Amino acid sequence: MAAITVSAPEPTAGAPAPEPTPGDLAPDPVLGDLVFAERYRAIAARDARFDGQFFTAVSSTGVYCRPSCPARTPKPQNVTFYLTSAAAHEAGYRACKRCLPEAAPGTPEWNLRRDVAGRAMRLVADGVVDREGVDGLAARLGYSARHVHRLLVAELGAGPLALARAQRAQTARALLVGTDLRLADVAFAAGFGSIRQFNDTVAAVFAATPGELRARARRGERPAATPAGAAVRLELALPVRQPFDAPGVLGFLAARAVAGVEAAATDDDGTLRYARTLALPHGPGAFEVAATPDATGAHGPGARWALRLRLELTSLADVATAVARVRRLLDLDADPVAVDTALAADPALAPLVAATPGVRVPGTVDPEELVLRAIVGQQISVAAARTHLGRLAAAVGRPYASSLPGLDRLFPTPAEVAAGVPVPPDAASAADPSRPLRLPARGVAAVVGAARALADGELAVDVGTDAGALRDALVARPGVGPWTAAYVAMRVLGDPDAWLAGDVALLSGAVAAGALDLPAGTPKARAHRALAERAAAWAPWRSYAALHLWRVAAQRPAGRAPARPRTPEETR
Repeated sequence: MAAITVSAPEPTAGAPAPEPTPGDLAPDPVLGDLVFAERYRAIAARDARFDGQFFTAVSSTGVYCRPSCPARTPKPQNVTFYLTSAAAHEAGYRACKRCLPEAAPGTPEWNLRRDVAGRAMRLVADGVVDREGVDGLAARLGYSARHVHRLLVAELGAGPLALARAQRAQTARALLVGTDLRLADVAFAAGFGSIRQFNDTVAAVFAATPGELRARARRGERPAATPAGAAVRLELALPVRQPFDAPGVLGFLAARAVAGVEAAATDDDGTLRYARTLALPHGPGAFEVAATPDATGAHGPGARWALRLRLELTSLADVATAVARVRRLLDLDADPVAVDTALAADPALAPLVAATPGVRVPGTVDPEELVLRAIVGQQISVAAARTHLGRLAAAVGRPYASSLPGLDRLFPTPAEVAAGVPVPPDAASAADPSRPLRLPARGVAAVVGAARALADGELAVDVGTDAGALRDALVARPGVGPWTAAYVAMRVLGDPDAWLAGDVALLSGAVAAGALDLPAGTPKARAHRALAERAAAWAPWRSYAALHLWRVAAQRPAGRAPARPRTPEETR
């Protein structure tokens, strides 16, 4: 699927054109009349919900826009829709100076798609093409470079180099208008190989020089950026689709924060903060996300949240990768309106969606770390898992000097865990309080075995891994069950439709929410099968439904809590 022909907002002021009837719309040779008509209606209505999900190129003006562009709606015969801005670049269009399509949130489609194109886009966003080239991308996907190029051009309208170029252009624009970095530093931070390449790309995409882009930006004080010295520090805004459940996703992370590696706080004005250290391709770093409520200070349903990101990096070359990983951590490219609309159609979930719109599925900034944390947390409480992981980080993790409060070390790498955590030979040794990981011997062996497999490359876990292959590889490991494998896949890959079969908390939440009516004494296995069948109606958003049900289960009175063993959700 490469493109669709339709008309987009022209970059000149004027009254909106009347919405065409279906008979006025030219047929689309690839996606058909219905998709063409739907997208044209979206741009005619200037519907911001679709910003970032597709781009509208206008042949009469030579520009491409976001769906909500305020300019006059163009004629259908002048429009072509593209899934990526890179495809619009390749077709010879430049970005609209009025609606700034490069500033829109990303599309949720790359998490929805489980094919090679979706996997490739997740890896491109993580900077794999810039670091490893097209051959490195192809190797991760398991295909030849030629086949990957051919497939991406056919599916997305642009090859991997063009997609990476568009990613660099987006990063450059954000740094130009959002920081006071020198232009040469912006070029390096965005991933360009030379100043000339930087200038040429900016001119081709935005029809302006880097200096003109910065001068056009909103007047006012820009956050200071310090590229020199021991660390690079800068601050950026994070675009996000509203509604956004900031208390939910940041609270989820705060409840599981490992001392020294992560920190969370709430300011007097209601600003929510979450910070953590992380390993990046060019060295260690740290970040802090601040979520500020709107001017009313409201925290209830429908509250709008603005997000700002403070970065502390070893190298400017890691800016784009760090931003992409934070966006995945907070699920910022999700389509909350689509998710909420679908789930609210179920009478049992409708009250939950109304109470908490914009729920996000937390991701991860480090897939390998999440694997180890998930295995450590199996069958113990959140508090116990935090204690074990904090002790592990203190004993094996590398110290890190950060300017962000509460951060003083990195979470240990798989190699560090494999080398620094001994497997106790018997139960008596497992009880030794001096051990860095005080789990039963079988649990320690599972963690260390997975760490060795990750360090040796036997177990590959990244954002481009095939979902089925990842689950199979995890379940094949000693001490890792289907639930943990599904949970890792959900958070690493951002799978919006993961279902964690056998989760006691999901069952408890479904019963409490009225989504499942079970006769007294129903066997657990039958109850879980009934819930799985019930959940089929929530596809393709079952991951988000799980977050709602987990929240209901957590809010149940203590006297009605499900019996032990502890639920998988409690182990997170």
